[in-house]
Amino acid sequence: MTDAAAQQLADAWRQCQRHAHHLRHAMASLKDKLPLSGSQLATLDDEAVQDLDQFVLRFGRLQDAIGARLLPAVLHVLQEPFEDRPMIDKLNRLEKLGFLQSSEEWQRLRAIRNRFSHDYPDDPDKNAALLNVAFQSVDDVMAILRRIEQKMALPPI
Repeated sequence: MTDAAAQQLADAWRQCQRHAHHLRHAMASLKDKLPLSGSQLATLDDEAVQDLDQFVLRFGRLQDAIGARLLPAVLHVLQEPFEDRPMIDKLNRLEKLGFLQSSEEWQRLRAIRNRFSHDYPDDPDKNAALLNVAFQSVDDVMAILRRIEQKMALPPI
């Protein structure tokens, strides 16, 4: 492992730790409101709306950091020649190496994250359902991080 590869991994890991910390904090602030209903969502106070915004932001940013920085850094440290390959090839290789339970799982998590780019201002029930799915998927995102943490001997997430 080169110093540059180790530094790239350490930087990506710290970024993921930061996003995971804020994501957990937002979820803790919202735990007594979960699962959300459309009527609850429509009547949240400003503090709860800020917590939801923080959750959505950190849920997306954590996944972005994992996909764009952490997973490529893991492959780089392992000296896997995948930098110019499509993402699906990287995911399949990481699955074979035991870093991902399955490449389909990562794609499912990304699809959940991508659904936040759609706003349904006139449908609080749909928005609440999207948020509930995302809340339920956080454990899966964290499991990916823990697997990487263990296999790469990184500081706890």
